[in-house]
Amino acid sequence: MTKTLIILFFCTLILGVPVAFTMGIAGLVSIIAFDVVNPLIAVQRLFNGIDSFPLMAVPFFILASELMAVCGLTTSLLRFANALVGHLKGGLGHVNVMTSMLFAGISGSALADAAGPSAIVMRMMRNAGYCKYYAGALSSATATIGPIIPPSILAVIFAISTSGVTVAGLFLAGIIPGLLLGAALSITNHIISKRNNYKGRSNKASLKELRVALFEAAPALIMPGIILGGIIFGVFTPTEAGAVASAYALMLGVAKKKLSINSVYHAFTKAAVITSSVFLIIAMASIFAWMLTYLQIPQQLASAISGLTSNTIAILFILAGFALICGFFIDTLPALIILTPILGPIAYSAGIDPLHFGMMLILNLTIGMITPPVGPVLFVTATVGQLKLEGLFKAILPLLFAEILVLLLVILIPEISTFIPKVLGYSN
Repeated sequence: MTKTLIILFFCTLILGVPVAFTMGIAGLVSIIAFDVVNPLIAVQRLFNGIDSFPLMAVPFFILASELMAVCGLTTSLLRFANALVGHLKGGLGHVNVMTSMLFAGISGSALADAAGPSAIVMRMMRNAGYCKYYAGALSSATATIGPIIPPSILAVIFAISTSGVTVAGLFLAGIIPGLLLGAALSITNHIISKRNNYKGRSNKASLKELRVALFEAAPALIMPGIILGGIIFGVFTPTEAGAVASAYALMLGVAKKKLSINSVYHAFTKAAVITSSVFLIIAMASIFAWMLTYLQIPQQLASAISGLTSNTIAILFILAGFALICGFFIDTLPALIILTPILGPIAYSAGIDPLHFGMMLILNLTIGMITPPVGPVLFVTATVGQLKLEGLFKAILPLLFAEILVLLLVILIPEISTFIPKVLGYSN
């Protein structure tokens, strides 16, 4: 039965079946073919997979991101980033990194960043004389900051897929790794820009220009503070924080007179479509994950790994390597739902902090979004920028190396993930 499940999964994946249906087909066929459990269990797991109160945060954060884009705050963030770092060597590259870091506090999604602000900066970089493939590669790499800096949709999914962690704790755990990711990409951009003589803007922004840019971007910059502050001080739950973010974005659009009935309709429609696809993946993945648990695959894998070593760091490296390989072939969201119940118990039995493991896994799979052959962020960038994937793969290698270095730091130094949650009382 185990072989049937795994073979069906990879065969349908190779045939190009959407990953959500791949997991559903593999799980359902295995249940029916072997007649071990009642097939109605598949329907039950399908519903239970999305019957979660914390999961309600996902559509609200997606909606908040869409409303913010409609309000024109993406442009405000770009202007502020350009005023702050645009004059440095490789200035537009630094603007790309900073804009993604700022936008991450709104969207929580790499794909939203890749299709939004990163795509805008990519066009600006190309017009300024940057290599089109480097501009696309940097835009793809910076988009991966989105799921790390809070709020993060992947953090919500991980929190409901395991025990011992809270959404708020994972949000806080992503702050330092997200900042490190931004710093690593900025340093790499500086080195590449120096080598290729990519210059920044001709003059440094004046104090007045900085003040104006900050004033325009302030409404967007305040949102992450509202979300995290409200959660930390107990004003609202992480789920309610998503609703507050959406309400804030809606009120902001009304105040700035940027919203119309038509634009609000399109924002809600787009958010609904994205949410539907996310929830379909979660529902189908829950069937597949339940089958893995039923067949005791996590226990077998844990036994095999414990037989190799008892060293905590070694176990974490094995889990990270396994997750990285899975990220090459499976999209981030289904991979997270599948791997959390498999790898989580192994990590926890080895004494690894759940927040440390969670952030390692999320960062690991997020890096998988810019690695071939799946690399969904690369496909978005290639489509938006009309680029060949081969050129994009080659250009992203040094940036990918920088992100893997950050992953190594997160693995070796647990405090990178656990320090802020511990200080604020969100760690075990």
